[in-house]
Parts: sequence; structure tokens; C-alpha cells
Amino acid sequence: MISTTQKRNGIYAAMLGLGLAMAGQGAMAQSANCEYVVSNEWGSGATATVEITNNGTTAVNGWDVSWTYDNNRVTNSWNAQVSGSNPYTATDLGWNGTIQPGQTVEFGMQIDANGGAIERPELSGDVCTGEGSSSSSSSSSSSSSSSSSSSSSSESSSSSSSDDGATGQQCDWYGTLYPLCDSQDSGWGWEDNQSCIGLTTCSDQPDPYGPVDGGSSSSSSSSSSESSSSSESSSSSESSSSSSSSSSTPDAGGVFRVDETGQITQNGDAFPVQCSAWFGLEGQHEPADAENNADGAPMELYVGNMWWVDSGRTIQQTMDEITAQGINTIRLPIAPQTLDPNDPQGIGDIREGGVLKNHESVRQENARQALEDFIVQADENGINVIIDIHSCSNYVGWRAGRLDATPPYADAERENYEFKREGYSCGPVDDPDVQVDLYNEELWLEDLREIAGLSEQLGVDNIMAIDIFNEPWDYTWAEWKRLSENAYQAIAEVNDDVLIMVEGIATSTSAGDEVPHGSEDSNPNWGENFFPFADAPLDIPKERLILSPHTYGPSVFVQRQFMDPAQPECEGLEDIEAAEAGCNIVIDPQRLEAGWDEHFGYLRDQGYAMIIGEFGGHSNWPADAPPRHREAWSHVEPGIDMQWQNTLVDYMIEKDIQGCYWSTNPESEDTGGLYEHAYDPVSNESGWGQWEGFEQEKWDMLRRLWGI
Repeated sequence: MISTTQKRNGIYAAMLGLGLAMAGQGAMAQSANCEYVVSNEWGSGATATVEITNNGTTAVNGWDVSWTYDNNRVTNSWNAQVSGSNPYTATDLGWNGTIQPGQTVEFGMQIDANGGAIERPELSGDVCTGEGSSSSSSSSSSSSSSSSSSSSSSESSSSSSSDDGATGQQCDWYGTLYPLCDSQDSGWGWEDNQSCIGLTTCSDQPDPYGPVDGGSSSSSSSSSSESSSSSESSSSSESSSSSSSSSSTPDAGGVFRVDETGQITQNGDAFPVQCSAWFGLEGQHEPADAENNADGAPMELYVGNMWWVDSGRTIQQTMDEITAQGINTIRLPIAPQTLDPNDPQGIGDIREGGVLKNHESVRQENARQALEDFIVQADENGINVIIDIHSCSNYVGWRAGRLDATPPYADAERENYEFKREGYSCGPVDDPDVQVDLYNEELWLEDLREIAGLSEQLGVDNIMAIDIFNEPWDYTWAEWKRLSENAYQAIAEVNDDVLIMVEGIATSTSAGDEVPHGSEDSNPNWGENFFPFADAPLDIPKERLILSPHTYGPSVFVQRQFMDPAQPECEGLEDIEAAEAGCNIVIDPQRLEAGWDEHFGYLRDQGYAMIIGEFGGHSNWPADAPPRHREAWSHVEPGIDMQWQNTLVDYMIEKDIQGCYWSTNPESEDTGGLYEHAYDPVSNESGWGQWEGFEQEKWDMLRRLWGI
């Protein structure tokens, strides 16, 4: 994948003159300059760009640049095809191969120092003549901040460790230093108010990462005790400097747009969206008589862990850990009640009759305050946020599919399903036994304006996009098109700097209206279907629009395109009907890609920005699935969903599509999470939310997607 990144304020630049030659026979030599720019460095790594400026009078068509480091190495690149290894060669991607007179083209890279200092190499090759060289250097604020943080972090880490054995070392975790744990040998831990890593887990990282001597690196360490203090960290920018030094996490900040290639930009620089969902403020919709559901309240409105786990985990700890893995963006689902500080469903500690389940270190009086604190803390950690209106009500839940949803809802007749919520409605109903929590277009647009105003209200510039409504499966395209365009107008009235994220629809509505989706060989998930867009495009400026399909594999729903062609009797069957028929599941990339192309991929080819807002699954499904799936699909070889996930990632890399993994949290019944232990009532007898280290196979897949 050719990913992209943003430049931080301030640069180190070494000016190198380049002669650019036009591609093709008889081309005249061109006058050009090139800057090798170190845009950010953190001791063990850096990001850099090469900016090529055509100073001639005719266009340059095609370019390549070569360079060699003494010790450094390239770990990621964007806007060029980079090949080789000392020397490296970067060539254009076609779309950026032509440089008009006076125009500048740039490409970038992420660099591992590999035990040495950050280098500024000489550029060579057919297009690099070295003509007219010059140099300059200036200290960046981010580098200065990083150096300062590094000093305090190193002192903190070394002082909390003994002078002998493994405990006197740190762990270089993909460019960020953490202390090794004293009390555990594997996984991630929490000691002395900071994240730590077990020696075995650290040692499993690929070269050049792993255990290092505590004094051997000047890397800014996210293990600084100041940066990871639980409740205090959310109120101080100094306390959250840790993750901003991550090699894969650019600083948050500014004006978000989509460029002509469909890349998301931040302050004019391309931004690589490396995203996962962090759910909890939108609701889990537990049955009213659940043992842990005091007063019949839905089990929602928490951030971090569920309160009864009592693990001691804090939001800062998780932000430290996921940014070190590469996350720079969080999709944060909310419910309308989240925005109202006076809503009875968003007030108080559940142990005192309320519904908020935040860990005591981050507990707030209401859900709105929890939301605001989370956004501010993400901003302090260099994390951008996508705010998603996930449902019409925390009573009804996301399965409602529309703003004014009324019963019966999807899953109303689903076997062994406890969360039907048929006693609640978002629209008016003639049933005195149904509680109405009214929602409609007018209230929704007010909420969108409220969210759009949070940037100014909170003094943050990390709200990248607003995902206007989750999985609107109960709309025709004409209905959803009108609502989406109205949503854009409402947001634009308040905030001109954020992007609007629009999801697709489904194949039919609850009223029986069929929605075109292309071939019957492939059935789109809720939120995946953009097939009708071709004939009726959204009237939203392309520079402000992100298209966001959702797609899932068999661990969420076994669809017709997963059926084994060697079993013709299974053609067209889905889910439990297919399971009862003993159907085998086959992941066929060709068949899946044809469906993705038809549902949304064709729009990426047209230059639309695209983030798959949800994808994910259990790594060992059906063996690690909830009982109803584990039993029904016991005849299927475990790991089939991970095959599907990797097939999707291959497609995303090919199409240059970004995505938000569902989910960070390990509590999702359908997908598990990026943390162990996933929801598994067999091996996880104590319930949800153990957070026992990482699902490493998933992280490896994501780093492949991100080009890390």
C-alpha cells in the first residue's frame, strides 16, 4: 500500500539541487530543485519527504530518485514506488509523474534509525544531477518537544527499573520505548502508573525492535509516568506527549480535506488513516433483567473497561498501547443521549442507580462529559477522532436502521438472541407498552450541528469527520441521498474544517422495497451498498466527502458468497439455514472482489475518498465464537474468518482504501477485538473485558495494510 502521512510544524531541510530529465528520447534537461526534508524525528526514527520542484519551462514526464543511507532504513513510503535497500530508488506512480513548470511534487517515507543518527542522504540517479545545491536547518517545535519528553521519559523509566537483569532494559516497540514489566513475562501490563511490556512479548518483535538497554536510545518514551497518570492525564497536554512520538502517529491538527486523488489531507498534507473503533458510548442494549443491568438500564455509556472488571485499566494506558501499534485515528460511536448532559440514560454511577460504567479513574457525572474528555485526551495524544451517530436511541440500538425506527426490529425473530428491545421505539407507535424515545430528521440535524461545534467548544482540532448515521439499512437510496445531503448542509453551517462520512445502505427495506445492489451472487452487508450511487451521486463536494462502506466475513453473518461451489445444494443459502444444511465455507478472492467492486470499489477508482468504517472478525472462528455459532458451524475449519479478513486487506491495499477495524475493545460478540480476551463464555468464564494483551495476528494484518 502506498500510504501517506502529514508533516509536522517545523522542518529540518537539506537543500539538494537536482537536474530533472524528461522521460523519452531527445528530452531536454530540465532545471529543478529538490529538498530532502526531515519532517519529524524521535531518536529511533523519523519521517522525511523529498520535494521536487520543476524550475524549467516545460513539463517533466516521469521521474526517479535514488539515495543510500549509512545506517538508516526505509520502513514505509507514500506517493512513490520505493524499491531496493541501500541504495533505494523511488519512482513516480503515474498520476504524479508529470511536473508542470513551477509545480512541486513530493513523496515521503518513514525511517528507522537502525542504531544510528537520522541521516540526510545525497540524492542521485537519472533525474538527480546535484545542480545548484543548498542546505538549511531549523529546529521544529515537535522535535524539541520530543527531545524534552525523551529526557524525562528516560529518567522515569530508568529510575523505576533495577540496574541488573532484564528489568534494567526497555522495549523498543515499533519506535517507541516502554519499560519492561517487573511482575509479568508476557503481554502488556500497567506498573507505576505507566504501560509496560513483558520480556517475552517484547522479544517476539521483529528486528530492529525488541529489548534495548535503557540508556541506548534517545527515543521519546511513552512510558513516562507523567504521560500515563490515569485521571490527571486528560487535563494536561504535557501529560500526554507520549504517544505523539510514535513513529506511525502524526500530530493531530487542523483543516481536513480530500485531494484530487481521493487522499485525506490534514492542513494540506496527506494523512494516513490508521483507525480502529472504540465503542462504549453508544450502547450495548442488554435485556432489562440482566444480572449486571441495574434498574433495567441498557448496558452502555462507558469508555474504557466495564466497571465490574476492576482491572485498573485507564484510557491513557490504552491510548499509549494502541498508538505504539500504529493507530492514529479512533472511530467513536455515540447515541443521541450521549450529547445530552441531562438525559437520564447518561447520568450517574450505575452503583448509585445511574448507567455510567466508566472506570473510576475516568468516571464523570454524565456521558456528555465523558465524550468531551475522551476527545480532548485523544487530541493530547495526537489521535484524530471520527464521531459516529451509531443509533437512533440507546434503548433501540443500531439494528433499527433508520432515524425514526419503530418495532419490529431486525433480529426480532432471531433464535437465542436476547437483545430484541421490542419495547422501545424511536418513532411514534400506537402501543402503550412501548416506550418512545423520539428521534427524527430535525433532532438528528440538531445533533450533527452540535457535534460539528465541538471543535471550537473544546479548543481541539482533531475531529476529522462526522459519520452521520451507522448502517442505514432501512432506506432506499433516494431517501438516504436526501438525508445525507441535508446532513452535509447542517454540518457545513457550523464547521467548514471537518469531513462528512456517509455509509452505504442494504438490499431492501423493512417495508419491502428492493434496493439495487448488482449481481445476486454477492450480498452486501448493511452499510456496504453504494451500487445506486452510480446513477444518483451524492450532491456533496468531493473534497468534503468520505464514502464509508461496512463489510464483514462469516463471524458476523455467513452470506451466500461464502458457500462452497462443490456443494450446489448450498447455493443461495445463508447463516443458520446454511449451517443446518452442513454447508462448507470457502473464501474465494475472485468472487469476493467482484462483489466489493460492484458495491463500492468502483467509486474509489473514480477518486472518491474511502474508509471502510467497519471490518473485523474473530481470529479463530468458529472455535472462538459465541455458542450459537460455535455449535452451528463446528464442521468448518477454524480460522476461516481470518482468511476473509486478509482477503479484504489485500483488496484494500490494491485499491488504496483505508479502514477502521472493529474493534479496539475486546467485548464485541461478533468480532472480538484487538485485545484479548474476546467474548468467549467458554474460556472466559469471568465475562467480558479482560483485556489480556493483544490479538497479534490482527495487528500484524493491520500493519501490513498500513505498510508498516
